[in-house]
Amino acid sequence: MPLYETVIIARQDISTQQVETLTEHMSGFITSGGGEVAKVENWGLRNLAYKIKKNRKGHYVLLNIDAPAPAVKEMERNLSLHEDILRHMTIKVEELDPNDSVMLQSRSARPGGRRDRDDDSDDKPATADTETKTADEKSTDEPATAEKATAEGDA
Repeated sequence: MPLYETVIIARQDISTQQVETLTEHMSGFITSGGGEVAKVENWGLRNLAYKIKKNRKGHYVLLNIDAPAPAVKEMERNLSLHEDILRHMTIKVEELDPNDSVMLQSRSARPGGRRDRDDDSDDKPATADTETKTADEKSTDEPATAEKATAEGDA
């Protein structure tokens, strides 16, 4: 059977329990169509890039699906009819990833993610032992430029 990933964005006004119920309801279309939902990831309430139907946030859910195309079509049809769903997207994939998605991984575990400050020994600020010169010390080291110019001109 073909493999799919579906991401659902639900309205911010509904509770987490309602999101779980909605996910189970949509999974029911897959199982009744002869498929199975391999993994469900609830990404929680996240900011949207732009307002969608007057909502600034949405509940994100990822479904990994192993089902025939008619079952997925029926689920998508019901997603588009449901009033609590802001957006949904289904893509066909070659294989399902059994690990957590990038959205659930911690920042430090992600490729290119932030490292902790304690781990970076190169980024430490300069300490007080470094030699710093005051303005008076700098002026005694080198003669003034006007004196230098006249000395060179006389030679």
